[in-house]
Amino acid sequence: MSVRVRFAPSPTGFLHLGGARSALYNWLWARQQGGSFILRVEDTDEQRNSEQSVQAIFESMRWLGLDWDEGPEAGGDQDSYFQTGRLEIYRDYADRLIDAGAAYRCYCTKDELAAAREAHKQATGSEHGFQYPRTCRDRTDAPDLPHVVRLRMPTDGSTAWDDRIKGRIEVAHDTMQDVVIMRGNGVPLYNLAAAVDDLTMGITLVGRGDDHMVNTPAQILMFRALGADVPEFAHMPTILAPSGEKLSKRHAAVAVMDYAERGYLPDAVLNYLSRLGWSHGDQEIFTRDDLIAKFDWEHVGKTGAKYDEKKFIHVQASHMRLLSLADLTERALPHVQARGLEVEGDDPRLAAAMALVQPRAQTLPEAADMVDYFFRDPPELDAKAAKKFLTEERAPRLLQLAGVVEAVEPFTREPLEQAVTTFLEQGDVPLKEIAQPARVALTGRKQSPGLYEVMEVLGRERTLSRLRTAVPG
Repeated sequence: MSVRVRFAPSPTGFLHLGGARSALYNWLWARQQGGSFILRVEDTDEQRNSEQSVQAIFESMRWLGLDWDEGPEAGGDQDSYFQTGRLEIYRDYADRLIDAGAAYRCYCTKDELAAAREAHKQATGSEHGFQYPRTCRDRTDAPDLPHVVRLRMPTDGSTAWDDRIKGRIEVAHDTMQDVVIMRGNGVPLYNLAAAVDDLTMGITLVGRGDDHMVNTPAQILMFRALGADVPEFAHMPTILAPSGEKLSKRHAAVAVMDYAERGYLPDAVLNYLSRLGWSHGDQEIFTRDDLIAKFDWEHVGKTGAKYDEKKFIHVQASHMRLLSLADLTERALPHVQARGLEVEGDDPRLAAAMALVQPRAQTLPEAADMVDYFFRDPPELDAKAAKKFLTEERAPRLLQLAGVVEAVEPFTREPLEQAVTTFLEQGDVPLKEIAQPARVALTGRKQSPGLYEVMEVLGRERTLSRLRTAVPG
């Protein structure tokens, strides 16, 4: 049977890291197994849904490169991938469950349910543990009255499944109640809608967060009542904050597009998310193709993984170094231009400058900052560095250096270094007398790539101009 997996977000906000990881694991499995990855939208929460959220989720998925084979904007009947476009299908399946004796119409009013809850409280001293008393399980006297539809839970035995992540799970039926699966207005609740979607879309494995494990027994019972094959399940552990709490905005940026805005690379985000709960030996850095080849459900951990910002930035920096120079230059260009610099992608200085900073830059904006002085005339000066190194007594040395490098041909690193080394040796001049003042004069900063590499990228004209004008007067 061909693998068919899905990602089914609710459009109530941005795509967060937990949702992105769920999408990623399913996408990896589909790509590895030569199957299909389906995107569908669970949009029955009318009060919280928004079109803006729908588009934000699509944007995040596209940025991550998690392409879907079926779903919105992938051809076919678009309404069939939004739950609000499938309401008649859910109502039909609710009727099928009723006809099969697996569900029933419940006519209890809010007041009657409140009274039952109060009776439970009086009997036990607590509201905890209240279950619907199954008042309407066998009622047939009021078919036209307002009602919800409830699942008829067996009164004995248990439902079990072999979870691809958690292992064997068994839930006793006497711990479960007859849950509502269809509201009085004909809109399904999650258990019915998700089960019907998975059944009609031929989903073979349901990979989702372990907060949904409580729903799985009811959904398995619905599959069986409808005479359908039960899919496999893989319940992923929650992503935790460093403190062990559930990850939230208090602990980190949790929206995928926050990382896009911070200049992270999509493959770096996928790499880090993959390792938040899954392992492959001691390997930490994975390309997209590595992940597709090596992912498996068996090595997803059973317990929550803790978010670690330092590890995340380490993975991001590693992926910066994996980029080809051409790719890095193309990706960094918008960030360079965002600094107000007039630079075109074909400017030879840009790739040359990026080559110098690639070993150290951790993000695209950081790379843009590191090359700023190559394109800004004059460079922005670090005030403390200028005060210390660009002084009147340093000016003669800078002028001497300009005279030394002016005639160097070609104006590249090795000839420049050789000429300056000869000058220093012949004049018995310590390197420290000239290196740091020259660095600040050329870049405006105390730290930069090698002095001769900087000169080469700046070129003869800019190098001489900056050395000769760094000290006013």
